[in-house]
Amino acid sequence: MSRENGPPEAGVGEQLALIRETVRKAKAPKAKPRTWRGAELAAGLPVARVLVDKGLVHLDRYFDYAVPAAMDAEAQPGVRVRVRFGAGEKGGRREGGKLVSGFIVERVAESEFRGVLAPIAQVLSAEQVLAPELLALCRAVADRYAGTLADVVQLAVPPRRARAEAKPSPAPLPPNAPPEAGSWARYGAGDGFLTALARGDAPRAVWTALPGPTWPQELARAAAAALAGGRGALVVVPDGRAAARVDAALRDLIGEGRHVLLTADAGPEERYRRWLAVSRGSVRGVIGTRAAMFAPVADPGLVALWDDGDASHSDPHAPQPHAREVLIQRSMTERAGFLLGGLSCTVEAAQLVETGWARPLTADRERVRAAAPLVRTVGDGDEARDAAARAARLPTMAWQVVRDGLRHGPVLVQVPRRGYAPRLACERCRTPARCRACAGPLEAPQADELACAWCGRPEPDWHCGECGGTRLRAQIVGARRTAEELGRAFPAVPVRTSGRDHVLATVPGTPALVVSTPGAEPVAEGDGYAAALLLDGWALLGRPDLRAGEEALRRWLGAAALVRGQAEGGTVAVIAEPTLRPVQALVRWDPVGHAVRELAERAELGFPPVSRMASVAGRGEDVRDLLRSAELPSGAEVLGPVPLPVPDPGRPRRPGDPQPGEEWERALVRVRPGQGAALAAALKAAQAARLVKREGEAVRLRIDPPDLG
Repeated sequence: MSRENGPPEAGVGEQLALIRETVRKAKAPKAKPRTWRGAELAAGLPVARVLVDKGLVHLDRYFDYAVPAAMDAEAQPGVRVRVRFGAGEKGGRREGGKLVSGFIVERVAESEFRGVLAPIAQVLSAEQVLAPELLALCRAVADRYAGTLADVVQLAVPPRRARAEAKPSPAPLPPNAPPEAGSWARYGAGDGFLTALARGDAPRAVWTALPGPTWPQELARAAAAALAGGRGALVVVPDGRAAARVDAALRDLIGEGRHVLLTADAGPEERYRRWLAVSRGSVRGVIGTRAAMFAPVADPGLVALWDDGDASHSDPHAPQPHAREVLIQRSMTERAGFLLGGLSCTVEAAQLVETGWARPLTADRERVRAAAPLVRTVGDGDEARDAAARAARLPTMAWQVVRDGLRHGPVLVQVPRRGYAPRLACERCRTPARCRACAGPLEAPQADELACAWCGRPEPDWHCGECGGTRLRAQIVGARRTAEELGRAFPAVPVRTSGRDHVLATVPGTPALVVSTPGAEPVAEGDGYAAALLLDGWALLGRPDLRAGEEALRRWLGAAALVRGQAEGGTVAVIAEPTLRPVQALVRWDPVGHAVRELAERAELGFPPVSRMASVAGRGEDVRDLLRSAELPSGAEVLGPVPLPVPDPGRPRRPGDPQPGEEWERALVRVRPGQGAALAAALKAAQAARLVKREGEAVRLRIDPPDLG
């Protein structure tokens, strides 16, 4: 028992002394409010814990700041603030420091910091944009991907636009009526899935969509069912074109005002205004691209992702989270229904079904055969009629499919590479043509141009360093040259191109040749394409990547699904080795079977997603130093380091890629299932320790890298 209360056997004198002390304390003047340089601090909870916008791994924690009394009402958890960061103590006071942005995450009575706290410099806005649920999600994502909370919050909360914040959001509308099953009736459990969503349950499904143009309407019906149950709905798709299709379908179902479209095409201010409507609870439905995976939907009843194999779902910015994993996390923590849909099936999706976490949502084989087009390959019969069938880029069978298709409608031609001639070699000795300045590969963006794919330097007077030849040949033919060749072969037919520089959303249903790169295929109006030609299959299947077969099948299915069904005469010709597994899966239209076999092989070899893996890339000495210092989980297997493959010049440079000409190495760390969190924590701690000690350069960490070539 404490001395202040006194033990039971205390004498009378001691008791009188205690009474006098109690009276003295009662009459003592009250303490003055705490101040900082004469400014009064908040009386109730004078300390704010701030997440500072510094994405450095060794600063991944909260920092305490004093809350001035004048800011007490506005400085609430979730608001944006400006604080002085990096200040030092001078004469018992915090001095200096750079003004940086941050978020208040909590208000507390006392700080564990024993020095004098610097005050919050400014409350930028009273809008509470970082809600506790969003903060918890960001923390979970940061821990899973060995990243910092500040980096994830930067991905989750869009930049502030004052004019958008000044405008009030409209009042929420009542829930819509439950939608009818519609085309979901074609799937065995489709009607039951919608009913469970409308009832407020949280069903989880991996959906293999039938070919055809109806998947946007089916996604919209799933979202409408969740909204009808009084809960929220979040749908994430790969690009703006897909988002626009789902948005139009959902608007037709439930009308205006119950959902928003979150894409970059809306512009920063309008997108932030829509995001605020979701954050304020004005709307409960969201359709968007990758960044929408963090949309602050209140009480979500459904989180859905379309085409999880698309590379655009993996954020290129640190810590590079994948939308599929973020939505799985939201489904578990927020008790939301989950729908992973696509025309193809990834090994990750197959694993969700195999482990029982999700149920399959597919149509029977009769419906699949009725909806899918006829798929033709170069077989033995074609070789007998055409001796060069396997070697030719366009064998006789392909020309026949194009001619027959043009009699009934447009024909789609998918070419893996954009440009005119993305890879060139010496015509005489076949040596790859390289830039004399940086040794990068030369390409021909136009028919009469020659330039480096790395540095952009033109090469008007190229000659081969091996044999002295001056003539070039195309190793890979791009979409532009393909369109030129087909235009000469069919002079009476219009030729349209769709690619990264100019993507077509739709094309008329009249006879025409549509040359497109993968993912940019426009939708043909009316009944769809009469035929499709899938060229240069070797360019997709020959990539040095663990996912080469899966990715080739995904791109082929995406194009072939735009073609009319076999009953309507739709035909697809794929120019690839017919005995390969992805080609056979396309012929049978069996993406699930292909994914299941791929998953079984990866289980035998210990490859993801059966195991958990991390990539450590950077200068060779930095990679080795980090791996030596990291306390990896027991049984962890380190593969490498080995020289990092040179990034494909055909794709844009991503954050964290080495500079052209810079040599990096990469090591892979593999652990057993269940050790992924420990692996991420160990690598993050080792990275932080090296930065604190200033030992070498930071390395690039990536958990579950999608490319393992």
